[in-house]
Amino acid sequence: MPRYRILVEYDGGPFVGWQAQANGPSVQSALEEAVFRFCGERIRVQGAGRTDAGVHAGGQVAHLDLESTRRPAVLRDAVNHHLGPLPVSVLAAEEAAPDFHARFSAVGRAYRFRILNRRAPPALDRGRVWHVGTPLDAGAMDEAARRLLGRHDFSSFRSSECQASSPLRTLDRLDVRREGEEIVLYAEARSFLHHQMRIIAGTLREVGAGKRTPDDVSAALEAASRPAAGPTAPPHGLCLTRVWY
Repeated sequence: MPRYRILVEYDGGPFVGWQAQANGPSVQSALEEAVFRFCGERIRVQGAGRTDAGVHAGGQVAHLDLESTRRPAVLRDAVNHHLGPLPVSVLAAEEAAPDFHARFSAVGRAYRFRILNRRAPPALDRGRVWHVGTPLDAGAMDEAARRLLGRHDFSSFRSSECQASSPLRTLDRLDVRREGEEIVLYAEARSFLHHQMRIIAGTLREVGAGKRTPDDVSAALEAASRPAAGPTAPPHGLCLTRVWY
């Protein structure tokens, strides 16, 4: 039974998230249905990151097993054909080792969070940025972000519904940069907690608005309690950009 690794991008707006759920369409289900229409096999597509409803991906990695051997290019093109108008695209496909697992073999993940920081709301990027119309201090946000680097108990920065067995995570990168009218957060870690990046973004936005200081962010981290951190930012500013192995 051959195993295939695929690279996927998608607009998370129409979906309840990556993972198949009973309450609406998911990216996972869309891919599985496209594979079924292609070759008649009911399979499970395993993704590297279980992105939330509304979160996008430019570098999601997934794997799937087929009963029959297919040329990777044929698999890519056929799945894209059967996805039809859905905003999901398989960018690449290749055969993978039998023990490769998109989620458990991953050694790092990268996310980007975009904040459009101007008075006028977005038109072309609506649904892909968090619009904050009041001025933000990107320098203060970056200083606060550095307080979160390294290995910590991130209990203050994870959802109350997070199912991870431990709140300990290591943030290898967390940069905040002003890029024209946008403030962009770049983060890298082996793995992330549920809503971790969105809570970080919501907290840093408060720093940028002068409602918190970098020292307040350090105190929130030390508190190890969700109420100590800021609000959860909306999902549409977040994108999974890369997974590596």
